[in-house]
Amino acid sequence: MKRRTAATAVAAVLAGDALLHLYWATGRTWPGQDTVELSQLILNTDVPFTKPVLLPLATLLLGASATVLAQGGALKLPAPPAALTWGTRAVAGGMLLRGLAGVVWATGLGADVHSRFYLINLVLYTPLCLGGAALAWRAARRTA
Repeated sequence: MKRRTAATAVAAVLAGDALLHLYWATGRTWPGQDTVELSQLILNTDVPFTKPVLLPLATLLLGASATVLAQGGALKLPAPPAALTWGTRAVAGGMLLRGLAGVVWATGLGADVHSRFYLINLVLYTPLCLGGAALAWRAARRTA
């Protein structure tokens, strides 16, 4: 897979996640019934889904998306190449950490195997993060 394609795939996931955070910042709670259920579904714990939490996360995700796109050559940013490379490596590392946490939860450690979170983690979050980590690392390479 080409570096640009890998970067575009990762950036799309990050931008999609940012859009979800912006949606939740409006007070909507899909796919949960309320913020408590949403927090359990998404994070397996209780955290506030408030604008002061969600808006900085959305901004961070959009910035990460732009960084990865620029590293892949799909977007021009006024940033040093090393900053784009290391930023993309940081994205890969973050996705890898979340993916590895998902592997732990998939064993049932720290997650109720009968919860909706467990299923979503198993079929969506963990594969997406592990695959995204590999693609982001591919995009971080300086040569095509």
